[in-house]
Amino acid sequence: MKHCFVLDDSEIIRKYARLIFESLAFRVSDHSDPAAMFPRFASDCPDLVLLDWRIPGTNMHEVIVKLRALCGPERPYILYMTSENDYADVQVAYKAGANGHLLKPFNQDIIKMKLQDIRMAA
Repeated sequence: MKHCFVLDDSEIIRKYARLIFESLAFRVSDHSDPAAMFPRFASDCPDLVLLDWRIPGTNMHEVIVKLRALCGPERPYILYMTSENDYADVQVAYKAGANGHLLKPFNQDIIKMKLQDIRMAA
């Protein structure tokens, strides 16, 4: 079973993403605090990470770099979630190590299409 980790400071987004990914046969973990995410990844690096673009007090691009250093260049597949179509910010996320981006709000159909694009459908 594929493992998806959702990092977002919004409980609503985390719950909504959990519902979508569990319905697609993913095991789902989530957290609102990037610092709490890293110890988990030392023993269980997920297949997919949905990473919010803004968490107060956190440079999310640095989180991506740290995640890549911890887990490696191939896994997990990192989707950078943003609520604005900020091309420059998304490009910085790609340079930091993100594999793709996802514009919020999203729904199950958008997630299914994204998973097909990255060949990670359950």
